[in-house]
Amino acid sequence: MGRTLENKQQIVQEIKSLLNESEMAVVLDYKGLSIKEMSDLRTRLQSNNGICKVTKNSLMRRAINGEGNWTGLESLLTGTNAFVLIKEDVGSAVKAIQSFQKETKKSETKGALYEGKLLSESEIKEIANLPSKEVLMAKIAGALNGIATKIAISVNEVPSGLARSLKQHSESSES
Repeated sequence: MGRTLENKQQIVQEIKSLLNESEMAVVLDYKGLSIKEMSDLRTRLQSNNGICKVTKNSLMRRAINGEGNWTGLESLLTGTNAFVLIKEDVGSAVKAIQSFQKETKKSETKGALYEGKLLSESEIKEIANLPSKEVLMAKIAGALNGIATKIAISVNEVPSGLARSLKQHSESSES
């Protein structure tokens, strides 16, 4: 039994909604993956602000039609596709995809779209090599802490230096 027009329209609206919330879309060829493996991929992505949707290419075409940032996906809509839509920390989600692919050796990345630009395989790997948001925040916090410490030392040094100068001046005046 096929899907009704109303059902298809709901799916298209859901995809549009997910795309509006997403920063990046990765298209995977999921041919040969079992239900258990797809569940594993979805679980990995869930903890990294990603969602994996399997839908017909025709429904995805309708969802991206007129959506400027996402029309670049059109060239990837052939064959059996799973669409990974990533909301925030794209580096962690891409790492999760690559880790999954390395373990299963079944799925291939067809391409990805980030900020309206199709990414090459090397660009996707570069994104995966980026440090996570937490690591970057820790580095920034450490750098700011170092600056604050130097400022505090410098501010404390002014009165100390003044006191030493006054002491030297008073000692030289007494002689």
